[in-house]
Amino acid sequence: MYIHGGDIYTNEDMLDFSANINFCGMPSSVREAAIKGVMESENYPQPQAHRLCERIGETYHLNKERVICGNGAAELLFAMAHAIKPKRALLYEPSFFEYEQSLSSCNCEIEFYDLPIEHNFQMQEDYLERITDDIDMIFLCNPNNPTGALTSKSMLLQILDKCKAMDVWMIVDECFLDFVAETESYSLIGEVLKYKKLVILKAFTKTFAMPGLRLGFLLSGSEQLVAEMKKQLQPWNISLPAMYAGEAALRETEYVAYSSKKIAQQREFLCEQLSNLGLQVYEPSANYIFFKGPKGLASKLKKHHILIRDCSNYRNLTDGFYRIAVRTKGENERLIRALKEIIWQKQ
Repeated sequence: MYIHGGDIYTNEDMLDFSANINFCGMPSSVREAAIKGVMESENYPQPQAHRLCERIGETYHLNKERVICGNGAAELLFAMAHAIKPKRALLYEPSFFEYEQSLSSCNCEIEFYDLPIEHNFQMQEDYLERITDDIDMIFLCNPNNPTGALTSKSMLLQILDKCKAMDVWMIVDECFLDFVAETESYSLIGEVLKYKKLVILKAFTKTFAMPGLRLGFLLSGSEQLVAEMKKQLQPWNISLPAMYAGEAALRETEYVAYSSKKIAQQREFLCEQLSNLGLQVYEPSANYIFFKGPKGLASKLKKHHILIRDCSNYRNLTDGFYRIAVRTKGENERLIRALKEIIWQKQ
């Protein structure tokens, strides 16, 4: 069974570095909007959150027929897989498990491209050769989870053109791209209207620290895909608290800029400290850090009441690979103190 980070219910009284949530917390406007939604929850929510879809479309200069919201981005992965029904898909590994899970749910055959460890898990040019006319769909995660590796826009455009030539659906998960400096230099949202089979996956979850509200959305080059996906979803899949919170979050542009700056500062601190401890740190770009360290490190940190993400159950990874969220200065310092005690004790 695949295990996510953020299992604070099984692991009580733990400082959670395993889930990549914005440490700046939920903006007050978003929290107030969610509370308003609770107060109005004696009514049904709007079917398929049409108003929120319209607001998202306005934000990204798309009509609402190209937008669909989900109970988290994961729900949309499953709805999309069952709407398209791909026979064969290409995934690179390691990456987010729900891509594989959603494809398997519709009996899709999956091919895997191993991101090369000798190139710091960065995709190489030979990936393009794997996109052939017998592939129906590919998934890319930018920045990738758990490695944090960014794919350049020039490479993404090459892949997009190859997909168009081979008539392949290209699904790009940009859920963590809001944390990346110069987001527009990597995003493919501006290409959605040009490519019918381009799909962009986004979520409010991590950026606005609202995973418990469950809210993601998808932008599609095809209005027909959105229409088919709606048939896969129950009409009230977005609660009123989530819908109101999403509408408020779309207005929080200053919060996104502020929190990205704060995260970058703490990310730099953590990378320096981890490297000083002799751990191999892979260049991060979002609000999490991927590194290699001693085997069994996650279980040892539990004794210090700290949770980190053991990545050994990802495809193409082994015991000794870990991911940590970037948290507040005090919390990050506590993690480093615990790591020093564990590593120095071993020496």
